[in-house]
Amino acid sequence: MPESETVIPQTHEVAPVEPSNGKAPSEDEVLEALKSVIDPELGINIVDLGLVYEVDVAEDGDVDIQYSLTTMGCPIGPLIEDQMRAFLAPLNGIGEVRPEMVLRPAWTPEMMSDEAKAALGMF
Repeated sequence: MPESETVIPQTHEVAPVEPSNGKAPSEDEVLEALKSVIDPELGINIVDLGLVYEVDVAEDGDVDIQYSLTTMGCPIGPLIEDQMRAFLAPLNGIGEVRPEMVLRPAWTPEMMSDEAKAALGMF
């Protein structure tokens, strides 16, 4: 892709998440909201792709997320992080969202959910 072109991510509606009564969101609520973050190259959410390695929700609602990308040189890290923050912001009780891209373990297709593998024709 020429440098002058901009990658425009596919839009995706925020998955409905039930509020957690004013408390910090649960890990499941965070993961469900992160399913709204779509890898623009593959068109599949980052949770089903297996790119979200760890989610830690503190009692005050701050969320630390360790994630990876499908390739080490992939330039969409900042876009993914912006989308994480945007899709988590509406959650009841959410605090600061701190995504951290990690390189280990390296992502492999085996980390994908069965749904993602099926969508990519890997079955």
